[in-house]
Amino acid sequence: MYLSNLQQDEIFVPSEMKSLRSLTQMESRRGLENAIISNGKIVNVVSNSYGHIPNELFFRRAEEMLTDAQLNYQKRTINRDDRSFITDFIIDDNSQFSVKNEKDLILPMLRFKNSYDGSEKTSGHFGFYRQVCSNGLHVSQVEIEFAIKHSKNNTDLIMPRLNNLFDKFVDNEFYAITKKFDRMREFKIIDTKEFVKAILDRTKLFRYECSDKNNDPSKKSREILEILDNEALLLNDEPNLWIGYNAFNQMLHNTLKKSFSQQERLDKKLFDAVYEMA
Repeated sequence: MYLSNLQQDEIFVPSEMKSLRSLTQMESRRGLENAIISNGKIVNVVSNSYGHIPNELFFRRAEEMLTDAQLNYQKRTINRDDRSFITDFIIDDNSQFSVKNEKDLILPMLRFKNSYDGSEKTSGHFGFYRQVCSNGLHVSQVEIEFAIKHSKNNTDLIMPRLNNLFDKFVDNEFYAITKKFDRMREFKIIDTKEFVKAILDRTKLFRYECSDKNNDPSKKSREILEILDNEALLLNDEPNLWIGYNAFNQMLHNTLKKSFSQQERLDKKLFDAVYEMA
């Protein structure tokens, strides 16, 4: 089953906060007194007031939330250079949804993010997991609030109760947004090249043409077109706005070099641009 092949990076790498003075035998200026060390590498320099949140504390506390809520889930973990990390909890229960095609399965997903280099806010939100492209869709981001108390020697992480949050998401956001997925699927794409060019003109994700002197589709544009055609064939369907959006989403997650937060923002921008065509 596709959920058995989820990415499983090691996210519980050794990490600690050490004073720069102890490492360099030199004084440091105020506000840059400590180094965050992850898997033997310095990945950040922080002040004395910074409270380091190790993955072991954050992600295991997040998983306890799902266990307490008695939700069945599969887990995907991603480690970017021992600096930024995510854990996706894909809820594998009766909340699954098909986009008018039994092969196109959508599941609710909770994503939790943490970083040691300051590139990502310690946070969590609801989103979607799609079987066909194996990517996380972030077009609906119901944020999960955390109370994080920082002190010099201690960091307390207070997590909310998940039961009511998940029920609210499924009852409202999940089915509301999947109706939009269905509507997008109803709109066929007559000219896939014109569709890709139009979305790139609106989003400025990258350039459609090879260059000023060559109007042929660029390498990235050709990749989008290939994904779009292949997925339509896989689903035994005609190219449509839903498949078109997911072609962009797949490239965003697998080809473009973006941070997790950038991926989420661009995903929302892409979805809005495509949905406006419906």
